Amino acid sequence: MNSFTKPDTSARLRTDSDRLWTSMMEMARLGATIKGGVNRQALTDLDRQGRDLFIEWCRAEGCTIRVDRIGNIFARREGSDLDAKTVMAGSHLDSQPTGGKYDGVFGVLASLEVIRTLNQHDIKTRAPVEIAAWTNEEGCRFPPCMMGSGVFAGVLDFDEMMARRDADNVTASDALDAIGYRGNDPVSTDEIAAYFEPHIEQGPILEDTETTIGVVMGGLGQQWFDLTLTGLEAHAGPTPMNLRRDAMMGAAEVTQALNRIANAHQPHGRGTVGYMALHPGSRNVIPGQVKMTLDMRHWEPDELNAMSQAVSDAIAEICQRHGLEHELTPTANFAPEHFDAGCIGAVRRAAKALGLSHRDIISGAGHDAMFIGRVAPAAMIFIPCKDGISHNEAESATPEHVHAGANVLLHAVLEAAGVEEAS
Repeated sequence: MNSFTKPDTSARLRTDSDRLWTSMMEMARLGATIKGGVNRQALTDLDRQGRDLFIEWCRAEGCTIRVDRIGNIFARREGSDLDAKTVMAGSHLDSQPTGGKYDGVFGVLASLEVIRTLNQHDIKTRAPVEIAAWTNEEGCRFPPCMMGSGVFAGVLDFDEMMARRDADNVTASDALDAIGYRGNDPVSTDEIAAYFEPHIEQGPILEDTETTIGVVMGGLGQQWFDLTLTGLEAHAGPTPMNLRRDAMMGAAEVTQALNRIANAHQPHGRGTVGYMALHPGSRNVIPGQVKMTLDMRHWEPDELNAMSQAVSDAIAEICQRHGLEHELTPTANFAPEHFDAGCIGAVRRAAKALGLSHRDIISGAGHDAMFIGRVAPAAMIFIPCKDGISHNEAESATPEHVHAGANVLLHAVLEAAGVEEAS
């Protein structure tokens, strides 16, 4: 840096929109589908190709690369203070089987664009700036989701995750070895001063309110259950209505109760029956058993627990009335995440300084930031996606919104990392 030039870190500083968009479209060619989406599932060869390309780009910017034991990639641009903790940003490169071009990858490549912009303008930050590309965020091949960040944060057990198997009985451990991304670099949660994750909203609120930036306050907690209702299958003709033990009637009422309870816990309550299977599944037989899933979400722990208890009580009452037995099995319990006030403030100030419309928003979906937020200050930046569609090949975001999100990230990172000014 020339000693007579002060780096321009004012709101005039922008990322390169064309460069970021070109990188995103190049990454989207890896696993491209006929319908315009992406199938780049975790720990496949296409995932390896995406990782290789990302690392190639990071090394071209002078970043040092670390890979930890579960394959999380960390690309670091050093700061002037060797003792300073790192300001980290990122997301994930893996996709759903019929995923889109923006989910996850936008956050990783927007973070890379921040480093490219700092290099282009010869801006030296006080703290290091580091990109994280987390392993297996989607969880579609190897459940659960957010595996890499969960292990990194100490929320998920490494050995248990490595033993998870896909539909072809391949373990996550073997798949990680097959793509050559089992690392041994030590990376500690204690190194992180702040973590920012840009992401498409995956919902319709920003588009509906014509807002460019979502300042994410946190994420909904989740409680999932498997429910089995057991009655008695019987002939649909000869069995009077008042003498039936119809498991499907019970399931229908449970679904209504779940929706009623979620609506009673607004604005953040969510209730969904995502799967239902009837036995014996014959047109003229009263269903004797129904297996179904229950998904409950809320931003406040007490409210989430209250929803769960209310649903449990409703199930007991419905089953007693219909002569059914039931088995309710918990399958997931993620606490709500309230992001760090300092990181949220940095995102809000960046959006305001850039003159971008913005609003506070709560994430209804899970993200790596929710695990990282348990061990370090964190926040997220949302941009709109068309019709709120995600996990779908039709997923779409505009270059303008992608650029806006990257610019907010740039200025939030600069605030958190600090700038070494020229003398």
